[in-house]
Amino acid sequence: MIVKKLREKHRWSQEQLADACGLNVRTIQRVESGNKASLETLKCLAAVFEVDISKLTEEITVIDKESAQWKELPWWFRANMFGVYTRRHVLMVELFLLALGFVFLFFNEDKFGCATFFLGAYITGWIVRYGDRKEVW
Repeated sequence: MIVKKLREKHRWSQEQLADACGLNVRTIQRVESGNKASLETLKCLAAVFEVDISKLTEEITVIDKESAQWKELPWWFRANMFGVYTRRHVLMVELFLLALGFVFLFFNEDKFGCATFFLGAYITGWIVRYGDRKEVW
């Protein structure tokens, strides 16, 4: 859920958000960790953040390339994400490179091409894991 992002954008602690909503701090923690929220909880949060309830339930999968967090990432990571906005696209590139590696392994005499595709898949996988660790998605 997007609740944590909105809370951090407003620079509120979980306690401050809970007080503003009239909810328990534990409820805020559960919602931020991805557990289902009741309709009443969503209504309270939507009112405090002044957003639609649908905004609170959408998944965050798009990279915000205007954020300060994005600009603090190393240049090599940002360069690899040029034109890519979702984790799914990067995973598709990784699987495509892996498939090409197997095609070259079984149907082509050029083993250098095979190794190149497998290396590309490995590096792409490493980049995905780095993005996961840095919570880019």
